Amino acid sequence: MKIKSYNLRVYGILIQEDSVLVTEERRAGMEMLKFPGGGLEKGEGLSDCLIREFSEELDITVSVKSIFYVNEFFQQSAFSEEDQLISFYYQVSTPDMSRIPVKVGLDEGDEQIFRWVRLSELYKEAFTFPIDKVVAKRLAQSSHDIGVNSAV
Repeated sequence: MKIKSYNLRVYGILIQEDSVLVTEERRAGMEMLKFPGGGLEKGEGLSDCLIREFSEELDITVSVKSIFYVNEFFQQSAFSEEDQLISFYYQVSTPDMSRIPVKVGLDEGDEQIFRWVRLSELYKEAFTFPIDKVVAKRLAQSSHDIGVNSAV
């Protein structure tokens, strides 16, 4: 294994009442469950990336709040063995909650859908990628600490 580049990823944790927004995606023949967000483009700041991703994917404007997690361990990309992932997860908010299109599951023609998952039903095992699993566990634990029943 020879890592040649860093792949910087930025994701948003959007919570409505007792649920968090997740995305189901089908890319390169692979189905995945993850948090909304994507790759940092050259010349772009982390917050700008997250605002752009939510605008492109959901046609909503988000406000970027505090950082929730940055992976502290080595993670090779699932899509390029030469890339090392560094992922940033921020809490975000939006006044546009009612504009978020949600669906229950991927249909044959879908590449990406969004759905809400109750924090009490947030299981790290449901997520596809290792960093998202850590974030799901931490999110469930932190919501439990503030009085929401959560499972990991």
